[in-house]
Amino acid sequence: MIAAPDRTPLPRDFFDRPVLEVAPDLLGRVLVRETPDGPIELRLTEVEAYAGEVDPGSHAYRGRTARNGVMFGPPGHAYVYFTYGMWHCLNLVCGPEGTASGVLLRAGEITEGAELARVRRLSARNDKELAKGPARLATALDVDRRLDGTDVCAGPGAPLNVLTGTPIDPDLVRNGPRTGVGGEGSVHPWRFWTANDPTVSPYRAHTPRRPRT
Repeated sequence: MIAAPDRTPLPRDFFDRPVLEVAPDLLGRVLVRETPDGPIELRLTEVEAYAGEVDPGSHAYRGRTARNGVMFGPPGHAYVYFTYGMWHCLNLVCGPEGTASGVLLRAGEITEGAELARVRRLSARNDKELAKGPARLATALDVDRRLDGTDVCAGPGAPLNVLTGTPIDPDLVRNGPRTGVGGEGSVHPWRFWTANDPTVSPYRAHTPRRPRT
């Protein structure tokens, strides 16, 4: 008999660790999004670690700004950013307060509230695609900049919570380069995913933008 996922909320201490410990440990955890229409739950299957001021791929590499201030802590909060003029992405802040780091939530399986996610993701061909990629995940869960700074350790009823879930077997954790990260940041194998899970997004290398003519 397979045990049901543990619904105990993750404590702040879980996030108050180095980002490279937190990121793979998030696989199999359950993200709960409370919406006005009802809850949506997602089992995390793919994440990426970003190590702040020591990581050229991080938004915080050049220091604190109005946009990235949440990344500097305290841990256990949501950092939501807007990208390419159309998409939002959801990160979980970790590490000690004052040191910027976070985990980008790249993909997962919707385990509750799929009917709500489908309304927001009309282009998804099946439920495995509802949250297959960071922008799709944020769209499916109705996440935008209004949730930037949300305390994910506040307990039941908060807009975002992370439950213990069922951590995956370490033998099923895979890692490799982060999707779309170029330059010096491309060398870090800080993308983590669950092996053979159909909700994991495909890897895409960084493609330099062509200069405008």
